[in-house]
Amino acid sequence: MRIPFVAGNWKMNTTVSEAEKIVIEMLEKLDRIEEVEKVLCPPFVSLVSIHMMLHDSSVKLGAQNMYFETKGAYTGEISPLMLRELCEFVILGHSERRWYFGETDEIVNKKIKAALSNNLKPILCVGERLEENEAGKTEEVINRQVTEALNGIEPVSNLVIAYEPVWAIGTGKAASGEQAVATIRFIRAVVAKIWDESIALDVRILYGGSVTSTNIAEFISYPEIDGALVGGASLKADEFVSIVEQTAKIKKRIK
Repeated sequence: MRIPFVAGNWKMNTTVSEAEKIVIEMLEKLDRIEEVEKVLCPPFVSLVSIHMMLHDSSVKLGAQNMYFETKGAYTGEISPLMLRELCEFVILGHSERRWYFGETDEIVNKKIKAALSNNLKPILCVGERLEENEAGKTEEVINRQVTEALNGIEPVSNLVIAYEPVWAIGTGKAASGEQAVATIRFIRAVVAKIWDESIALDVRILYGGSVTSTNIAEFISYPEIDGALVGGASLKADEFVSIVEQTAKIKKRIK
């Protein structure tokens, strides 16, 4: 049985003091929720502070991005070597990195290799744009992104994949549960083709894109959807706690 997984991606929001305040508001409640892996991904500037706050709790820390070199003349970048003393997870290939900052499938692949070699667990994001979805190219795009991301990588079960349709991120327009699970089933089949079926069955695949406490049950009720990568709703303590609580209850019921 795959352990359910819920991560909060705070994106470019919160000062250090604001990040600390959110953690204070949610940590005790999150820590009491069992049978769900809980991860917070604040901005880089807050990682040290939040790392100290999460110490001895069941809540884990993730970064939102990293470069694929360990050190060097890469002004403004953060390396896996810098992250691994603080974080367990790192988000890679997020659509905002792909579309705003020009990250290619090749770059995402290099980042995944660098993360794994530095004992960081990647949260690989994949997803199609609206025009690709409307043109019936969802599977073509997802197949390319997953295949290229895992190119040359030995099978690992500690990889997490998040399906985030670009048209649903930050728009308030989530995919339906039926749409999400169909694509997630396809992703698992692609992973099985690249590696093997037993590894594919161990890899956790999440849904992300306008996830809220109101709609989380629609996604998490499908056994194939292992959790959620939550954006804006993870900045609201009660909202994020509710998402994690519902995930724990529903997954326990359908186990």
